[in-house]
Amino acid sequence: MKLHDIHQDVETHRARKRLGRGPGSGTGKTAGQGHKGSQSRAGNSQQVTFQGGMMPVVRRVPKRGFNNRFALDVIAVNVGDLELWFESGAEICPKVLKEKGLVKRRHDVFKVLGDGDLTKKFKIHAHRFSASAKEKIEAVGGECVILPGKAPVVKNPQKSARKK
Repeated sequence: MKLHDIHQDVETHRARKRLGRGPGSGTGKTAGQGHKGSQSRAGNSQQVTFQGGMMPVVRRVPKRGFNNRFALDVIAVNVGDLELWFESGAEICPKVLKEKGLVKRRHDVFKVLGDGDLTKKFKIHAHRFSASAKEKIEAVGGECVILPGKAPVVKNPQKSARKK
């Protein structure tokens, strides 16, 4: 083998398939389109959900309820649960809850709710606090730290401005 023989049969650019150029080419006459039918005609395009004329799965499966794709995914934890899980003086944030395996799924907002009794003092970092949770945390000498995060979608910003 010589140096000039190395790339002898390697094609870097394959020649395009010449359609409709006679029977000897292998793609003559119908040019690879087959006989008749919509797929043999010019301008044919099918929907992604097309299943050979039968009712597509997308239309066969029933749809239930309402799905708001803009809604924030909120994970809520009660102060009573924090009482069970953590020692007094603990600093609680979403990262700590995830490390302990108490929060498993992805979320946009971490909210603390006021269900249950609280006797231990915590410093809690969360995006939101319910009024009762904030009251209970501060009553035992704890601290509520609000994390920056995604704001809820306001339908009419002028109305919400008037409320303040």
